[in-house]
Amino acid sequence: MAEQALVQFSVDSDLKNEVTEIYKEIGIDLQTAFKMFMLRSKLVRGIPFPTSLPENIITNSEGLEAFYEMRKQAADVPEMTLDEINAEIAEVRKQRRNQQK
Repeated sequence: MAEQALVQFSVDSDLKNEVTEIYKEIGIDLQTAFKMFMLRSKLVRGIPFPTSLPENIITNSEGLEAFYEMRKQAADVPEMTLDEINAEIAEVRKQRRNQQK
C-alpha cells in the first residue's frame, strides 16, 4: 500500500453539509467521494467534468431588473381558478401524448 498523505482544505460549512448529505444518499462518504474525484482526475489527466464559462453572464442587477420587468408584465394577467389551471395542464399533457404517437 502506498504511503498515505493528509489532504486538508477549508470550505463553507453549509456547502460541506449539503454535499455530505448528497453523498450519503448515494451510499458513500465525503472522503470516498473525494478519492473518486482524484482517481478520475488522474485517469482523464484533468478535471473530470466539463468546465467552461457560461455564454451569457447575467449580473445580479440584470437578473433583478428582468424579474421586476416580468412582474410588471404579469400584473395584467387575469387570475385563474384551480379548475382552469388543471384544465390547461391536462390540455398540454394531451398535446404531448399526441405528439409522442
